[in-house]
Amino acid sequence: MSKDWPPEFRSRRAIFSAVGGLVFVGLSTRLAELQLFRSAEFREEAEEVQIRLDPAPAPRGVIYDRTGKILAGSKRNFYVTIRPERAASTQAIEATLERLSEIVPISDGRRKSILRDAASKAGFLDILVADDLTWEQFSQVNVLAPELDNSDFLAPVNAEVGELRSYPFLGAFYHTVGYVQKANERDIERVIEEELKLSSIPKDSPDAAAIARQARRLYKHPQMRVGKQGLEYYAETALKGTAGATRAKFNASGRLIAKLDNEGYKPKPGQNQVLTLDAHLQTYAINRFGGEAGSAVMIDVATGEVVMMVSTPSPDPNEFVSGISQTSYDALRNDEKNPLYHKAYDGTYPPGSTFKTIVAAAALESGAMSPDERIRCSGKAWYYTRYYNCWRPQGHGMMNMHDGLKHSCDCYFYACAQRTGIEAIADMAKRFGLGHRYELGITGGRSGIVGNNDWKMKTYNERWYDGDTISAGIGQGYMTASPFQLAVMCARIAGGGTTPPPRLVASGVSVPDPTVIDLGDLKPETLDIVRGGMHGVTSEAGGTAYYYLNGGQVDPNGELPAPYTGCNMAGKSGTAQVRVITAAERDSRGRAISNDKLPWKLRDHAWFIAFAPYDKPRYAVSVLLEHGVSGSGAAAPIARDLLHEALKYDTGAKSPFVPKSGEVASSTPPTEAT
Repeated sequence: MSKDWPPEFRSRRAIFSAVGGLVFVGLSTRLAELQLFRSAEFREEAEEVQIRLDPAPAPRGVIYDRTGKILAGSKRNFYVTIRPERAASTQAIEATLERLSEIVPISDGRRKSILRDAASKAGFLDILVADDLTWEQFSQVNVLAPELDNSDFLAPVNAEVGELRSYPFLGAFYHTVGYVQKANERDIERVIEEELKLSSIPKDSPDAAAIARQARRLYKHPQMRVGKQGLEYYAETALKGTAGATRAKFNASGRLIAKLDNEGYKPKPGQNQVLTLDAHLQTYAINRFGGEAGSAVMIDVATGEVVMMVSTPSPDPNEFVSGISQTSYDALRNDEKNPLYHKAYDGTYPPGSTFKTIVAAAALESGAMSPDERIRCSGKAWYYTRYYNCWRPQGHGMMNMHDGLKHSCDCYFYACAQRTGIEAIADMAKRFGLGHRYELGITGGRSGIVGNNDWKMKTYNERWYDGDTISAGIGQGYMTASPFQLAVMCARIAGGGTTPPPRLVASGVSVPDPTVIDLGDLKPETLDIVRGGMHGVTSEAGGTAYYYLNGGQVDPNGELPAPYTGCNMAGKSGTAQVRVITAAERDSRGRAISNDKLPWKLRDHAWFIAFAPYDKPRYAVSVLLEHGVSGSGAAAPIARDLLHEALKYDTGAKSPFVPKSGEVASSTPPTEAT
């Protein structure tokens, strides 16, 4: 049944139909235009709107020596990366690595690591394939890149130019400056914890989560490295600077279209660091050791600045920056001379006869011994049901304190120690710098042992015996110290109570060490007597080092050589046993088996501490020659030469170098290198 519409409704229906028809025609026309005629244009625009902000590592702060020589800087780095999300498949990545290996070496271990990272990490993060490429390798990769980029069966790669950490002085500063490497998860967690601590942000806050995300992205960057040892580790937060960002446009397939302006996203360089060490003295010392295992530490008595601290032999930190091979690392780890070990700071050894200076000071301060009282040395002494031998089986005869130090008579210091007692000796040892781990701004460091009754009860749940004191009197038993601590001890002997605490960082990070014990006041004659005995060691006939410091020769008439005057030094030798010598190993005259008949690792360590000039002390040095047998014969000539060079060069006469604010330097070939 039809229905007649009123006229007004029929006219409205016509109007609405006409308008609807016009709208439909318009939309259809526009849709046809967009889909049929401009689809390519809009497809391209849609593909080109992906703009990414990737982290950009800041230039790492430069580490200088006190004269302005670069110890750790940067060099230009050619490197190649792959971005997993741009690869069609794992097979494409494998094929790409195979092609790249024709240009740059990619070890099996590195290949597996790349594939593992590609499978487990975010696809938008670039994975480093190889760095530190030569210009020829970099050019060849750039020629190959378009072919890889346009292949469905290969993964696109990026050949980039950046910066890589460089150590111009090779191994001379390995143990103090340290080195950088790619960060592992533990490194990243440490950096995040330090940044949260510095910013006082709670760990469970949204800001903390944002900082953690940023740190993770930054340390996954192919150019980014983290300090793994030494000052590089200690000052990581300051050295790494503030990261920036790079802006780039990518299409939907992940192909780079254009790099955009980064204004406003530039990184802020890391804080430069200046050490008190002198590269000239450092390299001179290493060369002087000639490959022998040992260490040497020199301190400016007037300022407390550590002007030299070497541990030999030492690796080249440049080998670690891009990842040292397992074969090379195993060779270092298995080397009997232990090049990875910081002997000067981490190594603790019995101080041997160098400790007699402390026993003498304690005896004088306590009044237990008069400097003029004489003790008879027959080559051995009876204490507490057993004999204790002197190093000279035939004995030294009658010894006062000066002679006891000069001849390093064991029997004299057995008597000193017995009369003085271990508590007074231990207290004096700590006042002279032993038993404390010094905070220098580098990794490692050990406090050593200054034994007494409390220490032994805590450590062994056993009381201190009188016989322990006799052994401690000659620096054996429950007494150990590092070469660094003995350098501090010698500096305090030389400079007295005015000697400042030691420091290694001249400018840069703050390195507080609030628990250092000062020497304090001593009787005026105490240090004079100790210094006089040490001068007798080097400069009086019969002194333990006198013969060796003068070339180990006598003149044609059989006379002893004239006193060594090259730097007018005073010193004390020491021998540190590495094994217990049993009675069965001694002959009828009490002499132990000769060191030269023992394997190298069973021979005694050789110590020598010294300061110069004797009449106006400026530099103090400790030298340890591992398994060097004779402190006087092996270590004393090294100490003499180091002091002579320091006085000739007189590095402490000038204040440490001050870098310009914000200055970033690239590594340049040093004037002297190992």
